[in-house]
Amino acid sequence: MFGGKPNRLHAMAWNEIEAADNWYLARSLDASHGFLVDVDTAVEDILQAPQRWPKYLYGTRRVVLQRFPFSVVYLDDPDVITIIAVAHGKRKPGYWKERV
Repeated sequence: MFGGKPNRLHAMAWNEIEAADNWYLARSLDASHGFLVDVDTAVEDILQAPQRWPKYLYGTRRVVLQRFPFSVVYLDDPDVITIIAVAHGKRKPGYWKERV
């Protein structure tokens, strides 16, 4: 990942991206590509301006994807930005709280 502040992607967030991409890929190459582009764009936007999005649960912030039912949930700590989850909108909010 890129950006001014150091950043990291939680292993479980990576697993969520892979699982969602596999689901979309089984249905449509275009959908898979669109999902990955949207996640990448959201992460890049976060890294460029992490304070842009409002506070969410457990001290996190989130970006809601426009074309897919997912949110990118992250922590903006003073020294690092951590992508905590790429959460499906139909899952229980905050299921990822142990990652914070």
